[in-house]
Amino acid sequence: MKELQDAQRSGETIEVDVLVAGAGPCGLMLANELGLRGIRCLLVDPKATTAFNPQANATQARTMEHYRRIGIADEIRALGLPGDHPTDIAYFTRFATHELARLRLPTAAQASEHVRGLRGAWNAAELPHRVSQKFVEAVLRHHAEARTGRPVAFGWKLVDFDQDAEGVSARVAPADDRGPAVTVRARYLVGADGARSVVRQALGIAYGGDTGVQRQFMGGRMFAVYLRSPTFYQALPHDLAWMYVSVNHERRVFMASVDGQGEFAFHAAVHAHEDPSDWTHEDAKRLFAQASGMDIPIEVLSTGTWIAGHSLVAERYQQGRVFLAGDAVHLFTPTGGLGYNTAVGDAVNLGWKLAAVLKGHSSPALLDSYETERRPIGLRNTDYARGFADSIGLFQTTAALEAEGAEGDELREQASGVLNEHVRREFNIPGVTFGERYDGSPIIASDGGAPPPDSANDYQPSTCPGGRLPHVWLGGERSLYDALGFEWTVLAPRHARDAAQALVDAGTAAGLSVTLRLGDEPEVREALGEAMLLVRPDQVIAWRGDRAPDPAALWRRAACTR
Repeated sequence: MKELQDAQRSGETIEVDVLVAGAGPCGLMLANELGLRGIRCLLVDPKATTAFNPQANATQARTMEHYRRIGIADEIRALGLPGDHPTDIAYFTRFATHELARLRLPTAAQASEHVRGLRGAWNAAELPHRVSQKFVEAVLRHHAEARTGRPVAFGWKLVDFDQDAEGVSARVAPADDRGPAVTVRARYLVGADGARSVVRQALGIAYGGDTGVQRQFMGGRMFAVYLRSPTFYQALPHDLAWMYVSVNHERRVFMASVDGQGEFAFHAAVHAHEDPSDWTHEDAKRLFAQASGMDIPIEVLSTGTWIAGHSLVAERYQQGRVFLAGDAVHLFTPTGGLGYNTAVGDAVNLGWKLAAVLKGHSSPALLDSYETERRPIGLRNTDYARGFADSIGLFQTTAALEAEGAEGDELREQASGVLNEHVRREFNIPGVTFGERYDGSPIIASDGGAPPPDSANDYQPSTCPGGRLPHVWLGGERSLYDALGFEWTVLAPRHARDAAQALVDAGTAAGLSVTLRLGDEPEVREALGEAMLLVRPDQVIAWRGDRAPDPAALWRRAACTR
């Protein structure tokens, strides 16, 4: 990066508003949020570029709604699987033998059409999308660089930092240690630098929770293979899917389609007596043959190991002017796809708050709500992921599951019942997706109403302050979310226009960007009722009521205005 290289030569200090360590989905999304608000930020990451390996493969509907909010959802949805490729999750004894269970889901093309007709729990602006993190990161990087006006500093690492009352002084250096470190002076530092976070360790903040959980599957060491096998589709004797899961006594595996053209992310359970540290590409081919029951050629693109069985959340998310986000504060067993999506939620929550404080519209007290709001979500979501992992990982298998004849048929029928129930429990999760709530947050003005129950597989839209604004399709075609302001919105029925305008005017006088949106449409009034709603930049309801007796006081509560 030329700016850093020039600073190496000159010895000058680079000054920014926010320094972000880590350019995965969390750091890149944060840069988009800040860049769209005109905040100067610098991202550093010791990697050479965005991810090569597939890593996370499922973008939840709520994350897609956030991508829609920043204008990139269509670009993301065009990536990954072809538009007509099935996105089913299917379970087999082995890929080429008995199919045990399947959850059929719409293709990407169907999702764009079907979403407009959905009501109830899945009434959303976007449906989930099956796309590899590697593709998402490339899009996020492109837009982050355009919006911040600064290239992501790949190949640069955070060395150390100190903070004082006015900001953070950090040293960043080339990842290969060639050349001197550069001093970066920032108002705030965000550690989105992963499980081994340099920032978290420097702050002395520990993880809490469970780790080392052992299960037959999704508990213990896993061997990851990024592979190419174009003939897989012709050899498969079943309908295509997005995710293929093998359930047998010899090797438990899940495999996600990366591009629909023959690339796959393959993850195999490692047995207690095995040591994968010296496994070769030939071992990868052996494991693929075990799981698939096929004798077909594969090209191994990369291999690696990782540990399943984590349910860890950091004890703190903030210390002074330094914040933590993403894997730096929560580690999941990747069931339900919750790690990457929770990380994006962290970035969204922190982004608008940092911008409001840096612009002088809000007091630094607003930033204290980041940990108050997001840490309970980390605990909630890691708990859900642990439950999903138990559901599939503790299911026991024996060789008899693959036996021919009456005994094998009976066991497979039993397994089918268990797995069909499990797949719906793990992958039909509107409650996890849309049901995050910030009850108890100091910047949520509760009106005493009872929030809906938190249930993984059900979501009850509610205007109770602290949760996502219920989604509505306007005329069956336009999303209500597209009619909101990018920052704050006051939603109100026409009869409350004067009271709503007073609330808008008070927010504008405090320096905030506030949009008035009158909800006269029958579908809006049916879904949202007759009360006014104050909607935050992250589409969370901060307040509801017939009128705000003291609009300025409400803004001091919801936005910590000065």
